[in-house]
Amino acid sequence: MKQKQEYTITRLQKRLLCVLGIIAFLFLVVIGKLFVVQIISGQKLQMRAIDQWTRDLTLSGLRGKILDTNGQVLASSYTSYNVYVRASNVKDAEKVASLLSSTLGVEYDEVYRLATKTDISESLVKAQVDIDTAKSIINANIDGIYLGETSTRQYPYGDMLTSVLGFTTIDNVGQAGLEAYYNNFLTGQDGVALTESTITGLELSNATTSFVAGIPGCDVTLTIDAEIQEILESVSARALLEHEAKGVTAIMMDATNGAILGMVSKPSFDLNNPPRDDVEKLLEYSKNVNIVDIYEPGSTFKLFTLASALSENKTSLDEKFYDPGYRVVDGERIKCWRTNGHGSQTLVEGLCNSCNSVFMDLGLRLGVDTLYSYLTRFGIGSATGVDFAGESAGIMMNSESVKNVDLARISFGQAIAVTPLQMITGVCALLNGTLYEPHFIKSITTPDGETKEFGAVAKSRVVSESVSSTIASLMEQVVSTKGLYSFVPGYRIGGKTGTAQKYENGHVASGKYVSSFVGCYPVENPKYVLLFCVNEPGTAVYYGSLVAAPYAKEIYSGLFNYLNIAPTNLTEDLEKLQPNIEVPNLVGLSVTEAVSLIKKMKLEYEIDGEGGTVLWQSVPAGELLFEGGIVFIKT
Repeated sequence: MKQKQEYTITRLQKRLLCVLGIIAFLFLVVIGKLFVVQIISGQKLQMRAIDQWTRDLTLSGLRGKILDTNGQVLASSYTSYNVYVRASNVKDAEKVASLLSSTLGVEYDEVYRLATKTDISESLVKAQVDIDTAKSIINANIDGIYLGETSTRQYPYGDMLTSVLGFTTIDNVGQAGLEAYYNNFLTGQDGVALTESTITGLELSNATTSFVAGIPGCDVTLTIDAEIQEILESVSARALLEHEAKGVTAIMMDATNGAILGMVSKPSFDLNNPPRDDVEKLLEYSKNVNIVDIYEPGSTFKLFTLASALSENKTSLDEKFYDPGYRVVDGERIKCWRTNGHGSQTLVEGLCNSCNSVFMDLGLRLGVDTLYSYLTRFGIGSATGVDFAGESAGIMMNSESVKNVDLARISFGQAIAVTPLQMITGVCALLNGTLYEPHFIKSITTPDGETKEFGAVAKSRVVSESVSSTIASLMEQVVSTKGLYSFVPGYRIGGKTGTAQKYENGHVASGKYVSSFVGCYPVENPKYVLLFCVNEPGTAVYYGSLVAAPYAKEIYSGLFNYLNIAPTNLTEDLEKLQPNIEVPNLVGLSVTEAVSLIKKMKLEYEIDGEGGTVLWQSVPAGELLFEGGIVFIKT
């Protein structure tokens, strides 16, 4: 009997321990759950609770400004408002619909539908409403209407820098250009306004509203100079109109550091009113042609061949060349632009005459490997690394596939394609001796006032100082021989024109050309380098010396006026440029007779066509020209 009692007590003790263990386990589970809820998931659950107890409206963090190098505002944002209706709080849907439809220009039926749509907490009626309109809505004091703070992007200069700055979406996200490239820096951090409400979205009586202010984005300062940009814009717009061209592009760059001072692509549109309803036009006009599109450079490319040949001692300035109007390479006859030839000439005269034959000789002397080595150093055939999305690398034939006939054409700017930015970057390297990475960015400033400066990025030394100096001096001689069309009296400017045929489907496109001019100032220490291109001029003339160079002259004139740079030797220059030669009537004459007469009168000429008789002349008979002035004739 005693043993049985002990057994029973033992069992009771075990059961008690078991129960206590279960209770302890359950207690630990509860403690663990509380730990998870309060500590681990506390913040997340709290946010979910706030989301259920409140209704929120965004308070926009303003997008940062974009400034030019001198602090001029190129893009900024101002506070605007989004108008919402909360159907659960609307007491008179007809009154809401009447007010908003008349004030915002929205259809009455659409507003009424939103004001009675109780299955969602709130509906956007209209975005980015100005402050005066917002005030009139608030003053009406109608239940169910709410305003959320946002911002609207503004471009003070309208259609200036269209393809460079780009634009934002209606939600203030960078969509194109530098707005997209630097979007992460420009974007502000939004704040929020929280109002207590029921789970159905009905605002509580005596509800309180809490505000978390937005944080503005960083300000981005560019190397662009708004004054220089306006000069480029104005001249480019006139060139587009006067030559009925498909497009005009212009770039001015600081040769000493790669800073882009101005960049234009026409036609363009007002950034304050982008054509969002015409996607094709939006994409075409917002594309930065200077960085994305490629073209065959023509004679401006001869500068690279010349610099390479001088660096390799393959020629000298007084070397004589003979041009009958063509060269035969690999059994193929390649014509000079002047089909009757330039005759005997020095290297310097060959550059001034832009003689294709001279540069074919230089290219063949250099050979594929050597010429390609220099072109690579100048940045031809690869992206420049500019701070802009979508850059093209241009087109260069694989060196192993290049035959002599290809090399001959490449040497004077055919059978190769570059972007305008690539072209001017290479010319800057040629004139400065060092290849710099082109760039738009100058500095970024945080909302706290901390500024990060961005300096020049030098890639490599490409040619010697003596070669750079020689090329600049030769470029000055080139524009001097072309007279008024390509230099500003009193200023030492160097330049080179180009006229390139365009290709379509692998064949020469009849009557389609790219007329260009590349220039530098001052010759003794080049800083302001300009590339000006007219794409498919629709007028009778298309040579770079007649189409592009006159506008380049205007740009440099405007630059000197802006920078208050006084001329030197102005009187001497003006005396040389007095129009005192009466242009003869050339129509009906043979080409030989016309050329002989033009030379006799100390004028220059350019010929379009291979016929034997002159059909048209660019300067009417009897008009006065200066010595060295150009007469364009068609045969």
